[in-house]
Amino acid sequence: MRAIRVYEFGEPDVMRLEAVDDLEVGPGEARVRVFAAGVNPVETYIRAGHYGTLPALPFTPGTDVAGVVEAVGKGVADLAVGDRVYSFGTVSGAYAEHAVCRREQLYRLPSVASFDEGAALGVAAATAWRALFQKGAARAGQRVLVQGASGGVGSTCVQLARAAGLGVVGTAGTAEGLERVRALGAHAAFDHRDPACLEAAMSHTGGRGFDLVIEMLANVNLARDLEVLAPGGRVVVVGSRGRVEIEPRQLMTRDASVVGMVLFNASPADLAEVHAGLFASLEARTLVPLIGRRFGLEQAAEAHRAVMRPGAMGKIVLVP
Repeated sequence: MRAIRVYEFGEPDVMRLEAVDDLEVGPGEARVRVFAAGVNPVETYIRAGHYGTLPALPFTPGTDVAGVVEAVGKGVADLAVGDRVYSFGTVSGAYAEHAVCRREQLYRLPSVASFDEGAALGVAAATAWRALFQKGAARAGQRVLVQGASGGVGSTCVQLARAAGLGVVGTAGTAEGLERVRALGAHAAFDHRDPACLEAAMSHTGGRGFDLVIEMLANVNLARDLEVLAPGGRVVVVGSRGRVEIEPRQLMTRDASVVGMVLFNASPADLAEVHAGLFASLEARTLVPLIGRRFGLEQAAEAHRAVMRPGAMGKIVLVP
């Protein structure tokens, strides 16, 4: 089979497409024929060697695949050859034509969902669900501001929050992105390149502020996020690329809070809840993951560059 292999940490071009041995399936595992693999920003940090925990070299990047089960190992009784699945995590890596996963890393993919959509679930959609409902305690009738609402996580947040009965405002950095955010269900969308962006967003709440902010770039936005919180409001930090200075009194006077999250810290019980919710949302089509760009495996380096560019819209997937 073909797979991307990384022999040294560095720039995107360290990823090489090679012919490798077919994958064996061990006890408690399944082998999946990969029809789409998700590309996530965290994978660029790992490839560059700038992450807390790094894999042994050489390795195949990626955690999210969507495809069809083609073999099951001993002890796997509830999956069969031909089942449609998606993953959060793999044993062998995702950027490949086939992937081996532990049974607990695999989830069923509804028949109404495409494989591209399935590749958007393991990290991006699960992060959105956990940020909104588990860390952010979102409830119907509340107001949420999604910073970076046109990206893979943000676009999912917009759909999930709207379906759950929240008032949804999103930000994006391009005219196309703003149009797409509105089409996904946001009640309003504002250009985060505009210095008056948050003032405009705040006015949409009648001056009360937001009960919840989902933040994708805290080092740029967190200090200002605190200014638009309602009393008792929460900011959930999903992403950041550096340090930030804040005014703690903005939190104190509102009795507000900031909470960080990394999906990999979620407990098995939390993940079970997340993926049950995603399955139901996909099946009902209240969630239709936004797919931005599709690349072939041989274009993995370009996919890594694209996922880190400002204004990226929707989920980027690799198609073997």
